[in-house]
Amino acid sequence: MFIRVGLLFLLSALLFGLLAAIQYIVPGAGKDIFSFEKLRPLHVSSAVFWILMTAMGAVLTFLQEINQFSLKSIRIQKIQFYLFSFSFIAIIISYCFGIFGGREYWEFQPVFSIPIILGWVLFLSLFFSNNKTLKDKPVYLWMWATGVIFLLFTYCESNLWVIPGIRNRLVQDMTIQWKSYGSMVGAWNMLVYGSSIYLMDKIVGNQKYSRSNMAFGLFFLSLFNLMFNWGHHIYTLPTAQYTHIIGYAVSMTELFILGRIIYLWRQSLTFDNRKQHIHAYWFLYAADIWVFVNLGLAIAMSVPALNIYMHGTHIIVAHTMGTTIGINTMLLLACAFEIIGGRDTTVSIKPNFKFAFLTTNISLAVFFISLLLAGIAKSYWQFNEPSLPYGAMINTLRPYFYVFFAAGTCLTIGFVLLIVPLLRTKHKIMPDGISALTEK
Repeated sequence: MFIRVGLLFLLSALLFGLLAAIQYIVPGAGKDIFSFEKLRPLHVSSAVFWILMTAMGAVLTFLQEINQFSLKSIRIQKIQFYLFSFSFIAIIISYCFGIFGGREYWEFQPVFSIPIILGWVLFLSLFFSNNKTLKDKPVYLWMWATGVIFLLFTYCESNLWVIPGIRNRLVQDMTIQWKSYGSMVGAWNMLVYGSSIYLMDKIVGNQKYSRSNMAFGLFFLSLFNLMFNWGHHIYTLPTAQYTHIIGYAVSMTELFILGRIIYLWRQSLTFDNRKQHIHAYWFLYAADIWVFVNLGLAIAMSVPALNIYMHGTHIIVAHTMGTTIGINTMLLLACAFEIIGGRDTTVSIKPNFKFAFLTTNISLAVFFISLLLAGIAKSYWQFNEPSLPYGAMINTLRPYFYVFFAAGTCLTIGFVLLIVPLLRTKHKIMPDGISALTEK
């Protein structure tokens, strides 16, 4: 149910994103009902809720494959599910009515933070009640534990602005906000990456990757990134120089190791491995490609001299879309198809799935490139044509926005063709979890 609700949030993120894209090419379209200041938080929050709900669903499902949950654990899981579902849905409804009161990414009234924090505390207690120790455990359990702890910590940190003493000090307030957001992304990446490594072990039939030195190297590097890579978010703030240097040194380096793990894993698969988990395999394959596409851009963004030109342009949006859709969403869809759809015992991918998969990834590539080009054009205007009015500059970007909208439409169609059949699929119990592999 976590994953099914997560998939509905993914659909809502696509819908609100498409409506927002229309306002790029037809300024003011539908602003009386859904103005851009409504559509942006509706789109962003839906995307965040998709990641959180689906990551929780993947972790809980895989945990139950490792350790059968007690009745008490199942009751806690249900309470957690309703706390998150009702609060997230209520947040979306409040946005529709124009009720705001938070900060970027979390633009809802602070009162909604109470059930979210309570739900995450239940998630943390559920995880550790079923995992008393991490000694000699595979890397995905270390990743899940770290992700659960740090996501709770960073979410609380992101709400420190409600304290007047922090809110009234601009630089301190902005530093804490961007630090917490950067670390929070690192925390949910731990949940997503851990689930992906578990799934790779499950497909290949052993724990080769979850116990490898490279996997633990990814864990420790991701943990270091989670704690320190936020420095590249605040290059433009007058903060301590060492935070910028640390952020530059470690920013996004874990992507290289993640890509390497998936690449080596793909090379080791047998034909039967691929056939039995065909949908999950293709989503992991796509994520591997998008890891390396985004790696180059992430490295460029981490260079302070380049970051100045990129900051505040559509290049940042391209990076966000590339990582959120190309990496996190592809990895989570691999888990969703494995958990809900079960195994596809056919040798080849069904034509309708193949069409939707290719449409999604090709559209995302065009979408990504159009944003990059728009960002480059805007950056040139900022530093070379300051006398040109902002409105005139936006008009010069209109051709990129048309491509951006067309690609976004095709991307939405591709995702709908993937998600709707999955939502209509009855859940298939998968008894062959990693617990069955521990003796191998």
